[in-house]
Amino acid sequence: MPRHEIRPGRAVAGLVMLTLAAGYAADAAGSWNASWTFFAPVFLGGLWLAATVTWTSYRLRRRRQARRTSAENETTPPGRSSGGPAGTP
Repeated sequence: MPRHEIRPGRAVAGLVMLTLAAGYAADAAGSWNASWTFFAPVFLGGLWLAATVTWTSYRLRRRRQARRTSAENETTPPGRSSGGPAGTP
């Protein structure tokens, strides 16, 4: 069981930033000659992609959670809680 939720949007944003850093480093070292206008669309496109991935994972998590709670409500008899032994408040 993982200790925390997986955040794929943050992973995508991190990969985009690492790619931009590598591009700037290659440009500064002289091994690659790229203008600054190349980096701006990559940066904005990466942020857009990270936001899209975050939104998609959020929607999937909510759908999975709603399905799980509806399944719990169907299996527990009325008037009983779904956790703990009987007679426990």
